[in-house]
Amino acid sequence: MSFNKTVFLPVDPDAAFALITEPERLRRWKTVAARVDLRVGGDYRWTITPGHAARGTFTEIEPGKRVVYTWGWEGDGQLPPGASTVTVNLEAVDGGTTVQLIHEGLTAEQEVGHAEGWNHFLERLVLLATTGDAGPDEWSAAPDPIDELASAEASLAVAQRVLQGLRDSDMDARTPCEDFTVDGLLDHLFGSIGSIGKALGVTVPARPTASPEVRIAEASQITLEAFRARGLEGSLDMGFAELPAALVANILNLELLVHAWDLATATGQELAVSPVLSDYVLGLARNTITPQMRGASFAEETLVDESAASMERLIAFTGREVAGI
Repeated sequence: MSFNKTVFLPVDPDAAFALITEPERLRRWKTVAARVDLRVGGDYRWTITPGHAARGTFTEIEPGKRVVYTWGWEGDGQLPPGASTVTVNLEAVDGGTTVQLIHEGLTAEQEVGHAEGWNHFLERLVLLATTGDAGPDEWSAAPDPIDELASAEASLAVAQRVLQGLRDSDMDARTPCEDFTVDGLLDHLFGSIGSIGKALGVTVPARPTASPEVRIAEASQITLEAFRARGLEGSLDMGFAELPAALVANILNLELLVHAWDLATATGQELAVSPVLSDYVLGLARNTITPQMRGASFAEETLVDESAASMERLIAFTGREVAGI
């Protein structure tokens, strides 16, 4: 069985090719995180939605015209990485480019599921090419099932929307994090993600000239991929202490989601967070932030109404004022 669909994009073939191959653009319509080695024989890993990563190898590449890659899912015995093939053909037409996507090597049942997925993401691709913004992906908002790593990936999706909205003029703005400007908080967030990556045995490149979204997204992709490969068992040497790996994953969730709120608040952006995600991360926070950490890493918990949403309660639990959220 195969899936075959063609859509029209109001951009030229080179721009269309970039949209379907470059990590920064893939994150805007198709993936939460993306690693791409764009050469014949090179591999890719795309976190399509939290907890679900596709992997494969590029077999044909004609910039502006065609790309072919193998496709499968991590941890899926029925359709593992390399088990099927995706071909994308680009053709220049009046006013833009047609994009034909063919996914071959599927069973009838797999074709039904992948058709739903491709239709969803191709619709987002058209919206991005037409308007410049596909919007937050509802499929990434509330992981099911959810665990520490799926929630971290969902938190990354939330953070990236805020990071994409940052402007150069925002860098000196004060944030709810005491003593941090936006620029300083970005450095802190990058350093935290990099430290976790180091404990996992990977190196996160500094990329000081990259945009905030690219810098944080690339660091998070490297760290989360390493975490997925390692798992949550045992402990990690964080340099200052040996910590349970699951606790380190909790910290990564807090870094991504709470600092996304800090950055959104500092720059007047709307923060869209599913209650499923904020409920879960609030539970992680309660298992992570001890009374001994108050006054050092975290301020005392602030007060909110009993009827407050879980995101407000999460922010208050970390010691921030939530008035006007």
